Amino acid sequence: MIRIDPPLVLSSLSGESDADWARAGAAYAGAAFLGGIAIDDDSRAAARKLVERERNEFLPPDPLAFVDRELAALEDVPIQPAFNVRSATPDPVAEAARICRDRDAFLEINAHCRQDELCAVGCGETLLRDADRLRTYVETAADTGARVGVKVRAEVPGVDLPSLVGTLESAGAAFVHVDAMDSESVIEDVADATGLFVVANNGVRDAETVREYVEYGADAVSVGRPSDDERVLERVGQAVTQQFRPTTRR
Repeated sequence: MIRIDPPLVLSSLSGESDADWARAGAAYAGAAFLGGIAIDDDSRAAARKLVERERNEFLPPDPLAFVDRELAALEDVPIQPAFNVRSATPDPVAEAARICRDRDAFLEINAHCRQDELCAVGCGETLLRDADRLRTYVETAADTGARVGVKVRAEVPGVDLPSLVGTLESAGAAFVHVDAMDSESVIEDVADATGLFVVANNGVRDAETVREYVEYGADAVSVGRPSDDERVLERVGQAVTQQFRPTTRR
């Protein structure tokens, strides 16, 4: 059973969300999802192309050692860690899952990023369009004993998100992290379709947005781009305390 207390997540920002970032936000959040990080050759090649066009990316010499090192740096921090990973094949995901398992961290499979370079090698959003392949990723990771989830995106043409989330649950996922885009009500559709722990993402900045996601059935909310802004985190943290305690589904 997933538990995030308080139910506020710091959401991964490629090339920025490391252990220092998580430590800085730990006073406000119950979990920090580090990464995303490319962990196989093809996804790393794609990430290098992203860097060439001035996007921040983590590209350490050994990405799995980096995952282990960053999680180890949070052992004394009162926050639930997780790592968001990208891979064009499932085997490296299992290796990352074992590290997360041993560090008492969650593993988050990235089925969210939509950059052309990543999609061209089969990462990110392409996994949403291939439920069988994404199911294999989840099963491979969950078989290690890690607590596994998936970051997904709404508004992808041809993707029935509630149905897909049911597939992820049956494959062994424990949570789903939903970027609602401009379709906030999709959180209700997902929450009604699954028993997974549902983290709602997109536009979480204040009490109004927190209340909206609570009413749609989210179990937690996540803050992305302003996750290093203490003013936003304090405001959202207060709203989470007020809104979630009496209404959380689990």
